[in-house]
Amino acid sequence: MAIETRDHAHLITHALAQDTLSTLRSTETEQVAFRKGLVRLGRICGYEIIDGAMDTEFVPIETPLAETTGERVKGLDNVVIINVLRAATPFVEGLLKAFPRAKQGVISAGRDESAGMDDDGEFPITIDYVKLPDISPDDTVIVADPMLATGSTMCKVLDHVRDVTDSYENLFVLSAVSAPAGLIRVDEAFPEVDLLTVAIDDRLDENGYIVPGLGDAGDRAFRTTD
Repeated sequence: MAIETRDHAHLITHALAQDTLSTLRSTETEQVAFRKGLVRLGRICGYEIIDGAMDTEFVPIETPLAETTGERVKGLDNVVIINVLRAATPFVEGLLKAFPRAKQGVISAGRDESAGMDDDGEFPITIDYVKLPDISPDDTVIVADPMLATGSTMCKVLDHVRDVTDSYENLFVLSAVSAPAGLIRVDEAFPEVDLLTVAIDDRLDENGYIVPGLGDAGDRAFRTTD
């Protein structure tokens, strides 16, 4: 299992995840390759969640030649993936390759860049749209957002998840890159949540961007800036 426990998070160390993230970081990676990279990274992370957090069971199987015993992953029909629009869309596309029968929810959330970061390192957050499926106690819930920076957006998103249910089997926040400050903020506000990330970067800059980071994942994926 390529997941290591760190102070406030679990780090996905799979070699292909790290290779893909290196491609995403590069300024030489153009839009199409960037989107495909997020899809690929989501798929790898999904497989790592299956390997590291989901139980298996032994089942009887009849092959063309004999009866034998096989192994199945339990709970693949009880997965909820929540897409934090918009940057998470290709990331979630990859997750769905690992969890093709997952229920899906979307939350459109964004920070008010014009207001700036306050003295506590937070931004005002606007929630424009929320559509979540029913979440049962047996569900594995994955809230996906490629960037976990200040943690302001993710805390608002998790507030809405709590509104739907106060009981779940597993709740994961999954990101490609995270800043230490954001991990601490989410961990303190939601200690029951497992934070999964492919990289814990150095810091936030004065504008609340992750350094070294990979830039604005939404803008790079959808080419909304030059």
